[in-house]
Amino acid sequence: MAPMTVNLTKLVGAGLKRMASLRVCGVVFVFAIVCILQRHCSVLATVSSKVHIVYMGERRYDEAKIVEDSHHEILSDILGSKQAAVGSILYSYKHGFSGFAAELTSSQAKLIADSPGVVCVIPNRILSLHTTRSWDFLHVKPYLENGILPKGHMVVGTPSIIGFLDTGIWPESESFNDEGMLEVPSRWKGLCEEGEEFNSSNCNRKIIGARWYTKGYEAEFGKLNTSDGVEYLSPRDAAGHGTHTSSTAAGALIENASFMGLAQGSARGGAPSAWLAVYKVCWSTGGCSSADILAAFDDAISDGVDVLSVSLGSSPPSSTYVDDVLSIGSFHAVARGISVVCSGGNSGPYPQTVTNAAPWVITVAASTIDRVFPMAITLGNNQTVVGQALYTGKDVNNFYPIVYGEDIVATDADEDNARSCDEGSLNATLARGKVVLCFQSRSLRSVASAARNVQNVEGVGLIFAQFPTKDVSLSLGIPCVQVDFTMGTYLLTYIGTARNPMVKFSLSRTSVGKEISPEVAFFSSRGPSSISPTVLKPDIAAPGVNILASWSPASPIIPSDTAHNQPPLNFKIDSGTSMACPHITAIVSLLKAIHPNWSPAAIKSALITTEDKYGLSAVAEGAPHKQADPFDYGGGQVNPNKAINPGLIYDIKTEDYTRFLCAMGYNHTAISWMAGAVAPCRKKGNFLANFNLPSISIPELKKSITVSRTVTNVGPVASLYVARVEAPPGTTVRVAPSLLSFNSTAKKLTFKVSFCSRLSVQGRYSFGNLFWEDGFHVVRIPLIVRPVIEDFYAET
Repeated sequence: MAPMTVNLTKLVGAGLKRMASLRVCGVVFVFAIVCILQRHCSVLATVSSKVHIVYMGERRYDEAKIVEDSHHEILSDILGSKQAAVGSILYSYKHGFSGFAAELTSSQAKLIADSPGVVCVIPNRILSLHTTRSWDFLHVKPYLENGILPKGHMVVGTPSIIGFLDTGIWPESESFNDEGMLEVPSRWKGLCEEGEEFNSSNCNRKIIGARWYTKGYEAEFGKLNTSDGVEYLSPRDAAGHGTHTSSTAAGALIENASFMGLAQGSARGGAPSAWLAVYKVCWSTGGCSSADILAAFDDAISDGVDVLSVSLGSSPPSSTYVDDVLSIGSFHAVARGISVVCSGGNSGPYPQTVTNAAPWVITVAASTIDRVFPMAITLGNNQTVVGQALYTGKDVNNFYPIVYGEDIVATDADEDNARSCDEGSLNATLARGKVVLCFQSRSLRSVASAARNVQNVEGVGLIFAQFPTKDVSLSLGIPCVQVDFTMGTYLLTYIGTARNPMVKFSLSRTSVGKEISPEVAFFSSRGPSSISPTVLKPDIAAPGVNILASWSPASPIIPSDTAHNQPPLNFKIDSGTSMACPHITAIVSLLKAIHPNWSPAAIKSALITTEDKYGLSAVAEGAPHKQADPFDYGGGQVNPNKAINPGLIYDIKTEDYTRFLCAMGYNHTAISWMAGAVAPCRKKGNFLANFNLPSISIPELKKSITVSRTVTNVGPVASLYVARVEAPPGTTVRVAPSLLSFNSTAKKLTFKVSFCSRLSVQGRYSFGNLFWEDGFHVVRIPLIVRPVIEDFYAET
């Protein structure tokens, strides 16, 4: 059967308009599309939440108490009394925007959705969490002349306050000592909330604020039980994730840091002079409540943060911008000049998986650095092969028999799992005391799962053949070596031909500067954005593979490994877009210190248009590897030092974001409430194409189109820029004017870019670049085009 062809742009657009007119936020609608296309509707169960977020947009009153009273009044009308309203409400959002979270039935939620001033009602959702070498790799060094770090420090008295929405912090970590830190700025309005094993003394001149949020989470799952020692009802981090991300961004210098002797060096954050504000919204028991996340955004805006770092999100499908709490909270933060940096997700290498795709946030992809951890494997025939592992334990330098997992299948194993070393597939008698060779498969994608399965049958080692990747999994109990399929096949041949196949492991070692990098990580989610393909996502790539940073000693290094007593460690090597996000957070923090008057959009533009020289030649890990493109890395690999002086910026104002929401088809009245504007929607031209992003993405090029962009000169007052175009294959591109002359009166100039398709068939996405050059600056934006035949979707 031929695959069904659907014009998703039209389908989503039409649905958004219908959805928005109902004024009930569109999570159900988006899920319905997935159900239609995939014939799979189990995801609809997520809307059964008893907690609902009543979002009311921009505050209508300056005094927080009046805003809160208005929330009680609305809820009282539905529930019958103010007492019932107070008992139902979990949070009153009254600082950065207006709204509240409350325990409501579905019928009550529908009634409130029709109340005056309510933008929409959002069912509570549970979101999930998505160094030594990395900062040197990015050339963020203390003594680099004209570099971003010394320049950021030279601006005395203006370090940034970075807020982290994460799992909390381990305040005793050396990364958070306040030696040499400036006094807490007077503009800071935040709190240091106390709780279990966390008191006001845990805050200092580095950790200047700490809050924690449980109401939304506990309303869904019941009271958090902390008696077993796996969590703290306080800002203290029991999971490790928040400590890792915050130390990556702003940790103090620590000499001789390592993970069990690996990746040894001086650990430091990218912006060590920045202040930290902690907002614990995620819990080690699993998940982050959207009601709690929105409360943290509301407080952070009021507290006075300069940058927000959010290494969490939801899996595809993407929610609409008016029912996604990260989009809503970040919209109000950005409107107040707060840059918001988000992880792009770990659902790669598949296309259309990127999340946190709102145009006002900086969405980060993960890339590799030039540090690897090779482990030699010596065969019984004296041949040596090399894989990667993070292992410094015992069971090395001795020969052990090696077997292929498929050759030692348990008699009672599930036939479908027999080929993959999956749980229950291995014969314990035949595996005991041996090294097992396993191959990645559809049912067994994780090396960690394979290692656990081998340990369960008392195997002494694992060799895991998989798609090539530099991301290395941790293993404490047994040596666990990752190789590619070619090496795995070589070992399989050896097992089949040797009379007594044996292997011996060496210890892992650290190798720096001997691997080509950066490469886009295998796991890093890819574009195009499934909700707004005219907005290029991700925005930028940063190191997110095998990053060493501080860790919570209360958290096990390998959460799933309960068979071995794991020693508490203060540092951990971890991977994910969660690790890439704080790298960009630190760079944004330094840029804000150097350019305090730049808007969040200006800072994002500076990052995207000054990509590293490797950005255009990077490889994207995948199956197979391929040349990286903007859907893998956005503008490219971040170049912090170039971003200081981008020459030109593509700036965006808050009213432009509201016009974007209008162009997306959302309800005009709802947007007015959200943005605090009387009538933000104006029907004029193709705004989505002309939205002043530092990229041009045209998902449906029908013959030809002309779009405009405006650039602001932030370099020398008198500057002359010349356009240079690398047109996407199959497309003709012209720029007018091709010269931009700036002076004291002409600081902003507009140009037009015309695209004409040369294809007569339905095309795929292709990529090019537009450069503006003045002899010193090279200001590049990606060009992304998908030619389509005009009547391709016409009914026959």
